[in-house]
Amino acid sequence: MAWIHLPQGIVEVMSFPPRDAGKPVRITSRCSSSLGQVSRERPRYDSPMTPAINLLKREKIAHTMHSYVHDAHAESYGGEAVEKLGLDPAQVFKTLLASTETHELLVAIVPVAGQLDLKALAESAGCKKCEMAAVDAAQRATGYLVGGISPLGQKKRLRSFLDDSARSLPTLHVSAGRRGLEVELAPADLLRLTGGHYAAIGRAR
Repeated sequence: MAWIHLPQGIVEVMSFPPRDAGKPVRITSRCSSSLGQVSRERPRYDSPMTPAINLLKREKIAHTMHSYVHDAHAESYGGEAVEKLGLDPAQVFKTLLASTETHELLVAIVPVAGQLDLKALAESAGCKKCEMAAVDAAQRATGYLVGGISPLGQKKRLRSFLDDSARSLPTLHVSAGRRGLEVELAPADLLRLTGGHYAAIGRAR
């Protein structure tokens, strides 16, 4: 671990990438005590700010940033994060948007190792049916590009549902609002910031 002094502040880098640019850089910000001890000096990120990161900082939520070099040819955004960051697939969640029969958009947060059960989502949301939202609609509503859609800091406040499997996890990883950028935080904090609810909406592939 090392502290690096940059023009914009102090960054705590937990591991440095070797010459292989595909290896991850882990950047930590301790803003509260729920994930660890509060540091005397508050580090800033050596990465672009996103609405998700800004929200976490503003609300002083304990979180850890994980950054890696995104491969545009990767078959799965979530799978790429798991592989390059060496994470447990059960703790990495993808953010999907679904549309109801009344065209309401819903946010579904499920493990990357599985898939979204649209019927279960519809039941949880109290609607007749759901289908995956169109890419353009998802990007307009959230303000993020597909592959980097975060459940945090979305442009519009949408009803959000987090898969029940997250209940037993101390922390989980979701997109921080940009491809190649993940954020780790407690499930309870994620639900509080999104106004979301637990629901059994995930299923095995």
